[in-house]
Amino acid sequence: MTSYRTLDAIGDVSGKRVLVREDLNVPMADGRVSDDTRLRATIETVAELADRGAIVLLLAHFGRPKGQMNPALSLAPLTRPYSALLGREVTFVGDCQGPTAEAAVAGLTPGSIAILENTRFHPGELTNDPALVAAIAKLGDLYVNDAFSAAHRAHASTEGLAHVLPAFAGRAMEKELAALEKALGNPEHPVAAVVGGAKVSTKLDVLHHLVTKVDHLIIGGGMANTFLAARGVAVGKSLCEHDLTGTAEAILDAADRAQCIVHLPYDVVVAKEFRADPPTRTVNVHEVAADEMILDIGPAAIEALADALKTCRTLVWNGPLGAFETPPFDTATVSLARTAAALTREGSLVSVAGGGDTVAALNQAGVAGDFTFVSTAGGAFLEWMEGKELPGVKALAG
Repeated sequence: MTSYRTLDAIGDVSGKRVLVREDLNVPMADGRVSDDTRLRATIETVAELADRGAIVLLLAHFGRPKGQMNPALSLAPLTRPYSALLGREVTFVGDCQGPTAEAAVAGLTPGSIAILENTRFHPGELTNDPALVAAIAKLGDLYVNDAFSAAHRAHASTEGLAHVLPAFAGRAMEKELAALEKALGNPEHPVAAVVGGAKVSTKLDVLHHLVTKVDHLIIGGGMANTFLAARGVAVGKSLCEHDLTGTAEAILDAADRAQCIVHLPYDVVVAKEFRADPPTRTVNVHEVAADEMILDIGPAAIEALADALKTCRTLVWNGPLGAFETPPFDTATVSLARTAAALTREGSLVSVAGGGDTVAALNQAGVAGDFTFVSTAGGAFLEWMEGKELPGVKALAG
């Protein structure tokens, strides 16, 4: 595993200004935070630094202001809910660089915590402009990146600062990297991967990478239909990328060469329309009618997948097995998630999951807290599953 300097190596920070990149890009509804998961993930790093006497300056983006000041995308409204979570005062600084920010930071005392204004209000953030990097760096003595979810972007606040200030990984980043190392970097075999979602086209790089890394590849969701079609199965009016059946065949061939077992459903739940609780039937995949669509994996396939998981020591999961948002097509996802959770609880499985739909599905199954690690990162988690080097992580290597 690549080594990263963590807060254990940061030394005496009393009175030092520490720029901490966090993910504060939380969902809002009617001016209120509707899900504070990402805020809670920051608390360990921020509280530790403040308790050690640092002046903690939080850098984050919010929404997509496209390099323009946009009051609707200001981070100012987060100071109150964040203060409540931390149990201590959090102030707001109206810019993340320049005279306004410099004056505000100069007035802060050891142990203070401040949220700096949206980094994306400056066009140089997305382009990693050295001038903006230098301007932000003037505010701090040290840099901590605690936002794995933004680490797949080489932006000024996620990558550039690590090259001009002493750089360290925060506690959330440290935990995420350790979990990912256990999942695919240096896992205990046999390893299983669940990959679901609507389209194969969005997961091509993931699938090509995983067949060389895992022992069992479980393919679900609409993308499984493309693989079934590649094997000559008529999938009716199911979601299917027929133009990618050749690509699916190539992935299956690569899996054979790598001795990776690919699991596709052999019984499925079908309906003639996609809505909540329509008339359904469970059939063998070779019995799907021309006017039916596959919307979930069937009970026999679920049982077989559970048996496969019981032989594994490591699981990485991204994407649902069926159209889980619409009952009853959440059955397979919920059932297999509960199996994985039970195996994790008894200590026989290391389970790591990530991606927005995946987190929602695990929450729906009531088992997110039972997995070894659940990542809230979306794009960064997916790029990691593709085997790509993440710029924000690479910049911390030392």
